[in-house]
Amino acid sequence: MASQNHDPAAASVTTTRKGAMPSGDAARGPMGKRLQQEMMTLMMSGDKGISDFPESDNLFKWIGTIHGAAGTVYENLRYKLSLEFPSGYPYNAPTVKFLMPCYHPNVDTQGNICLDILKDKWSALYEVRTTLLSIQSLLGEPNFYSPLNTHAAELWKNPTAFKKYLQETYSKRFPAKSPDPTAVQPLFVSSLYF
Repeated sequence: MASQNHDPAAASVTTTRKGAMPSGDAARGPMGKRLQQEMMTLMMSGDKGISDFPESDNLFKWIGTIHGAAGTVYENLRYKLSLEFPSGYPYNAPTVKFLMPCYHPNVDTQGNICLDILKDKWSALYEVRTTLLSIQSLLGEPNFYSPLNTHAAELWKNPTAFKKYLQETYSKRFPAKSPDPTAVQPLFVSSLYF
């Protein structure tokens, strides 16, 4: 997989930091074209429960929405995420975070996500669509070998108690009267997790 993540332009741009944000010219270059293509692929895919669009006119910062998959404790819940694409994308993984509290064994109180494809298992073959689908899948199938939220990991062992706690936490943060819980501005309150 190392060859898939080899950036052919990296040899000529050795001073660029791995996580640096791309310049305005990048929107017209290969990275911008790829992101535009990925946005169209996602829109045309028909995948249920995931969406993503650039934030304002910044092609390198996107806001995504994930709906909990049917048959999981997250069913009927929606979460907003941020995706930031580094200058080395697609050879370097985007930074993806939940913008709203998500009580889950692999999500910490700051919205950081522990998912191998966002770290050492990233491949340039992945795209926004596959990244969002992987996060949606993670909601229903956590990785207990690397929990970021140990309280959620322990409670997950009792599905009934976990679902009850999740529903109570979510409904306190996003009352039923709220027409769109994903429209709420990001606010992380650690008391939601303990």
